[in-house]
Amino acid sequence: MSITQGMGPAQVPAAVATADGDVTPPKRRRSGIRGSENRAGLLFAAPAFVLILLFLIGPVLLALWVSLTDWSGKGSPLGANFIGAKNYDTLLGSPNLQQRDLATALRNNMYYVLLVVPLQTVLALILAMAINRQRLRGKGFFRTAFYFPSVTSTVAISVVFLFLFTASGAVNSVLAWFGINGPNWFADPRGVGHLILSGLGLVDTANPPAWLADHDFLGISWFQWIAGPSVAMCALITLAIWTTAGTFMLIFLAALQDIPADVEEAAMVDGANRWQRFRNVTLPALKPTMFLVITLGLIGTWQVFDQVYLMSQGKPSKTTLTPAYLSFQTSFQDGKWGQGTAIAFILFVIIIVMTLIQRFVMRDRDSSRKPWWRRRREAALTGSDV
Repeated sequence: MSITQGMGPAQVPAAVATADGDVTPPKRRRSGIRGSENRAGLLFAAPAFVLILLFLIGPVLLALWVSLTDWSGKGSPLGANFIGAKNYDTLLGSPNLQQRDLATALRNNMYYVLLVVPLQTVLALILAMAINRQRLRGKGFFRTAFYFPSVTSTVAISVVFLFLFTASGAVNSVLAWFGINGPNWFADPRGVGHLILSGLGLVDTANPPAWLADHDFLGISWFQWIAGPSVAMCALITLAIWTTAGTFMLIFLAALQDIPADVEEAAMVDGANRWQRFRNVTLPALKPTMFLVITLGLIGTWQVFDQVYLMSQGKPSKTTLTPAYLSFQTSFQDGKWGQGTAIAFILFVIIIVMTLIQRFVMRDRDSSRKPWWRRRREAALTGSDV
């Protein structure tokens, strides 16, 4: 029975005849029950909308406004002078000290990201696979031990690493067993890239080639761009990998335990060895988790601040300076809140672009669009036609 069959004659909307003789079907009113459900849903969601507006969208819009003003941190930011994109031009378009500081911070953070994200991801995956082994005893102990650095206070871990990496610390004592004279880690501004190139005899760091020294990008020369992470930054990189690998290990572990055992058993029956099972069964199943881990790693590493603030404050020679710490320094210490907020928005754009690139690279591809050599290898493994 239709809805109109249960309605009285006065409740059924009548058809409307136009001047040309066409008959327009009557418009059905929205069901009263459906309308009540919509209103109830909006009422339930309203507190969340209000909180997001007050504590997320509102502050972001206010920060965007501050980045377009010369606000010094005194008084209301809404009453500051509007200067347009001058702060962004000072940081990106004009050769000056602020631009060189931003370029130095971006270079330092770029090497930090390039080293921390892959190493912590690989380490977390190795730890998760080791714990996920069926014959391993004491899984709870190892899971807690590996995760413990992630829940320990950053201040406590930073102080421990300061002692470990001093000139007479434990790290240099271990290096001395192998005949290596360890550096004074947090006072050494030399870049690892320069040290490697100099050790191979390719570049004289005291007299770099003109084609590297005479060209620059954002105020610092190409030779400075290829300096690599400084010795001091390497200590921070080690700290970041050690503290974050445990968290990502748990994410990988949960994903590994969701892989059906019969899939791997079927691969074993087909004759796949351990590497082939990992390459063709485990890794494809972990692809969404891998995307999550890398995305979280990218966001966290581009926003590194606390370790820099506690351990080096950008020293030595600004080789541990990062955009997040530079934003803090420019705003709270120099009183240039407009420039500091502009640095934060530049960092925000970089994170968005990096995430979109990662999403593009890790997107699901149609099998017909795969390169011929990959389709041929998969066909050889499965025994099907190309």
